[in-house]
Amino acid sequence: MESMIKKYFPEMGIDIFWYSKKLTQNISSENNNLTSLDETIKKCKKCNLHKTRRNTVFGEGDPDSNIMIIGEAPGREEDEVGRPFVGRAGKLLNEFLKSINLNRDSVFIVNTIKCRPPENRDPEASEISACSDYLDQQINIIKPKVLVLLGKIAANRLLGEDMPMSELRLKKFFIDKYDIPIIVFYHPAYILRSPSQKKKVWDDLQYLKGIIDSNVS
Repeated sequence: MESMIKKYFPEMGIDIFWYSKKLTQNISSENNNLTSLDETIKKCKKCNLHKTRRNTVFGEGDPDSNIMIIGEAPGREEDEVGRPFVGRAGKLLNEFLKSINLNRDSVFIVNTIKCRPPENRDPEASEISACSDYLDQQINIIKPKVLVLLGKIAANRLLGEDMPMSELRLKKFFIDKYDIPIIVFYHPAYILRSPSQKKKVWDDLQYLKGIIDSNVS
């Protein structure tokens, strides 16, 4: 829509200054909202994870992206630098994205919770609940057209059901809160532990590409 307005309106003698100004204001507002939320999360003490974290891990990427990727929880390397998916799992995720002509800069990546659980254990229900509003706010600010959930913890949090991966993969889910396709993948960390499952990830990626082609213009 934006490109059509910029291309055709000037040819028809229509001033697009109002549109460009409005677009800039909207982008600025969204970035400010993300910055404000990030500052709030950095001060968060809703659960005991604040006692052991080194850094909160807010998320990163294109705030105007149509694709949002949600992982589970920060690991040791993420906790050290305050960025999501920077370790081995992150490098594998980068390869996944590259295989369908995406890159980190073109998506927005977050985790279900924003602080590392000690010893990289699974986050507890109370910790997921404490962070739930932050994740919802991130989704509402980014307004993606497709959500990609990495692993069962992210899937259970968004879908509200405890299902095995065999029932989650290669399906589109919709929930009342977000009327957009939700896709579930194996977490890259699981693939590092079980490399024999890589073929399933390739199937997942091809499925995701079809969803993106259908829902993202």
